[in-house]
Amino acid sequence: MITYKGRVGVLGATSIIGAYLLPLLVKEGWDAVAFSRQARYIKQPLENQPITWQLLTKSKLSDSSDVNQKEKQINFWISLAPIEVLPEYFPMLLTCGAKHIVAVSSTSRFTKSASSDPAEKKLAENLAENEERLESWAKKEKLTFTILRPTLIYDPGRDKNISVIAAFIRRFAFFCAFGDARGLRQPIHAQDVAAACVAALSAQAAVNKCYNISGGEIVTYKEMVSRIFAAMGRKPRFVKIPLLLFRAAVFILRIFPPFRHWSAAMAERMNQDMVFDHAQASRDLSFSPCDFQFNKEDFPGN
Repeated sequence: MITYKGRVGVLGATSIIGAYLLPLLVKEGWDAVAFSRQARYIKQPLENQPITWQLLTKSKLSDSSDVNQKEKQINFWISLAPIEVLPEYFPMLLTCGAKHIVAVSSTSRFTKSASSDPAEKKLAENLAENEERLESWAKKEKLTFTILRPTLIYDPGRDKNISVIAAFIRRFAFFCAFGDARGLRQPIHAQDVAAACVAALSAQAAVNKCYNISGGEIVTYKEMVSRIFAAMGRKPRFVKIPLLLFRAAVFILRIFPPFRHWSAAMAERMNQDMVFDHAQASRDLSFSPCDFQFNKEDFPGN
């Protein structure tokens, strides 16, 4: 028999993490209320999931009287939304009686802080600023929080990391490499991020703490891409190109929607180590991520 644990509100519920988080919350005994800005999710709830969906409107964020009675007294919250927009929800969270908030940030706070791309550098600054903003607000309002910083999140077919690399391979049958592409990576599956979020809801050891959470396996950037080739049933083909040419290629590639967020700084990081120890999360949250693996079914149409 599942023990009832309480109500939890989920912001960013339609994200790739949310797809794993919502059923896990139900399985663990939580009454989940999922918020979305997209009306289509309210009209068509996810099949076979006893989740309450609520449409998130501007008035609901700015006017506490617009929060209906059913949404009040949600003491626990998980925010999967970009942490820079989380402050927009602060008034609503207070109206709903929030006591503890689990917020997902990113290790990009550290890995992109010295990027040659001004936009990436600004992203890192925003992550740091809004983590601090959440901490200050929680302290002021006498709430508790837990911040989780995942490394490169993947969920084939839905993410903006592995899936974009696969899209490049599918279109061009090779992948561009800058140098030896030996920088170390720890990709983390969206399901493992979801599990960490659920654990952080009730782990007393995690109160008012921040954790870097990474995948269960360390691979080089080149090995990461090689495994994508293999899962797609293709022989790895890498083309080494100088940085100047890579910059020109990125400029052209950004015309195509899948590669719109690429930058030359991505090439520079191919040889930089971006690994994070998750020992503290393992200790306090029983965090145990899977290895970096998938199969051909993850990349249909190849």
